Amino acid sequence: MLKPGRRWRGGAVDLEELVAIDVHTHAEVSADGHPSLNPELLAASASHFGAHGHRQPTIAEMAAYYRERRMAAVVFTVDAEHATGHPRIANEEIAASCAEHADVLIPFASVDPWKGLAGVREARRLVERHGVRGFKFHPSIQGFAPDDRMAYPLYEAIEELGVPALFHTGQTGIGAGVPGGGGIRLKYSNPMLVDDVAADFPELRIVLAHPSFPWQDEALAVATHKPYVHIDLSGWSPKYFPPQLVRYANSLVKDKVLFGSDYPLITPDRWLADFEKLEIKPEVRPRILKHNAAKLLGLTTREEHP
Repeated sequence: MLKPGRRWRGGAVDLEELVAIDVHTHAEVSADGHPSLNPELLAASASHFGAHGHRQPTIAEMAAYYRERRMAAVVFTVDAEHATGHPRIANEEIAASCAEHADVLIPFASVDPWKGLAGVREARRLVERHGVRGFKFHPSIQGFAPDDRMAYPLYEAIEELGVPALFHTGQTGIGAGVPGGGGIRLKYSNPMLVDDVAADFPELRIVLAHPSFPWQDEALAVATHKPYVHIDLSGWSPKYFPPQLVRYANSLVKDKVLFGSDYPLITPDRWLADFEKLEIKPEVRPRILKHNAAKLLGLTTREEHP
């Protein structure tokens, strides 16, 4: 087990060869064709993003896609079995598939916090035996408030394992336009709910995923106040980023902002083309595209100690 603050060795990823690290991509379909979520919810998300008819690539296809672009990608699914009743894609499958493409793919897992101590045991097993490098939470889909003490044993385990926890924040395309939003409650994805987590687990590395509409200021407040809270920029084209996000990315959180696309719904090609036009300082661009993520994920030539 890794001690708090210790980072994973970089594995087969060659940082010198990479132009970027995409910290937010989705495995939407298993090897046998099982979708990650209810097809109606996935279709609503595709419609929300204008990604009509987009394919659900296999993990092997994702690896080829990112390898061609000289990028690495963090890959995960969402375990929301408690709230949705839909069986997840197995974390072990994602980890094993990423291990076959370790030069470009970095496996994260998703454990439904409603699984209690069984989820805690699973999280430990996934890191210690399957090489998982972090965990994804989607509070709105999983139906829990991030500051609910029910989830604290899972956070404690993740903190002890020394890997990051990535939380969806802001509005979601999942369920958008479906009557009642498919039962998905947006309030659970207010980034201020993660502030308690950052305060109560001070060594836990946290990523607030997405520009957090309509709570962008809250996300920036948490990221500037808590030293181990980061922001990924996935799920939006950079041309739609609110001005305060761009301003802070250039200054107060320049070492804590991460490139993420939300592939396959948003491609890194589209994201990077729009990012190129954004008024980001030249010295900050490589931090956002690669160096901040490399530090967070411990993709160095040696283990870093506290």
